[in-house]
Amino acid sequence: MDLDLHVTRFDWAGSPAAIGPGVARLSRTAEAIGVKTLSFMDHYFQMEAMAPAEDPMLEGYTALGYVAGVTSKLRLRVLVTGVTYRHPGLLAKIVTTLDVLSGGRAECGLGAAWYEREHRGLGVPFPPPSERFERLEEALKICLQMWSDDNGPFAGKHYRLAETLCSPAPVSRPRPRIMIGGGGERKTLRLVAQYADAWNFYGSPEDVAHKIDVLRRHCEAVRRDIGDIEVTVLLRAEPDWTADDVLAAAEAYAAVGAATITAGALGPDPAAALEKTYGAAVHRLAAIQPKRL
Repeated sequence: MDLDLHVTRFDWAGSPAAIGPGVARLSRTAEAIGVKTLSFMDHYFQMEAMAPAEDPMLEGYTALGYVAGVTSKLRLRVLVTGVTYRHPGLLAKIVTTLDVLSGGRAECGLGAAWYEREHRGLGVPFPPPSERFERLEEALKICLQMWSDDNGPFAGKHYRLAETLCSPAPVSRPRPRIMIGGGGERKTLRLVAQYADAWNFYGSPEDVAHKIDVLRRHCEAVRRDIGDIEVTVLLRAEPDWTADDVLAAAEAYAAVGAATITAGALGPDPAAALEKTYGAAVHRLAAIQPKRL
């Protein structure tokens, strides 16, 4: 089983000037203990359910570019990009740039977006959910076309591109991996089955097992092997958890088919917390074999 790290807060740094060195230390610690992928949220305001909206928040792709420069092995991802925030043609170019400059370490996380306050606050159009999902599917198609040999036009309901030229091409082969986040059974999981290399979800092992069953039916409908999709789950660890607690949770998720657990950056010194709690668990995690889907 693999371990990823998802960074959702930056208030622990103490000041804007301290965020850069703090992120560098956290990223290098993650790489040193064997974390596979580091991700940031795609938000411009902090999520109100987690902390005050006024708390510090970084733009995801700029932050990943910084992490790429201070690491050499960590895979890099936004978990997940809101489809409303960037035109899909520009998003494909942004991910490609990160991939090229990191030596093929970029992944593309996508979702339908949801945080209305930051949309309204920053003047970003916020269409209803049905339109956002339509735009999400078109964005997936545009990214795939831009990462192919087809430089021709794209004509959709919401986006029209005269050219899908993307030069230089990504270093990743055959292209950057695509992750879709969310658990909507009618739309989101259908898109996962049709387009994604990985899927991320937050819920109990029982919830994950149910969603996997739904995803399997969508895969069968498009004649795709569900085993080709990496199942990743967000792990909500408590500050007092030990490596044994992490392993027990990981085993429960592996038993239903999850291949990767995604840890959060915890406490006032997340690098130290990561090393203490997860550093001792990484090699034991690697011995856990997820249920074959």
